[in-house]
Amino acid sequence: MKRRAIYPGSFDPITNGHLDVVERALRLFDEVVVAVAVNIRKDPLFSVKERREMLQRAVGHLPRVTVDSFETLLMDYAQEKKAVAVVRGLRAVSDFEFEFQMALMNRNLAPQVETVFLMPKDNYVYLSSRMIKEIVRLGGSAKGFVPPYVETALQRRLGKGGRR
Repeated sequence: MKRRAIYPGSFDPITNGHLDVVERALRLFDEVVVAVAVNIRKDPLFSVKERREMLQRAVGHLPRVTVDSFETLLMDYAQEKKAVAVVRGLRAVSDFEFEFQMALMNRNLAPQVETVFLMPKDNYVYLSSRMIKEIVRLGGSAKGFVPPYVETALQRRLGKGGRR
């Protein structure tokens, strides 16, 4: 039986830190599903379709990674996909408190699905999608923080003349 993990997130947009976590997860699992979580409480910059396309482009060269999206409870989705684990990236202690609470709740909802925390390379620890969007919004460059095509999409959307 293949050991499948779900790596959920908003990925608005995907960063090099996210990609590093995907590559680390591949060392532990036979398959990784990178899944865009649809959150009606958030106002994303990119549509689910756009985020899935960016993800597919970012991980398309990795044969054991698939891209998907879901609007259900994460644990319901994980069970539907027959996942043995949910992968979560941790950048700092501040991430841990929220992620710890979520992991405990998820364990109550689906005890057979483990939560695995992975840390990205130290040169990606400070990265967040929100921070990158703010840098571009204020005229800065996202080069080195996101794949080049994501940087282009951010510049179109947020750079001079962008909509937000």
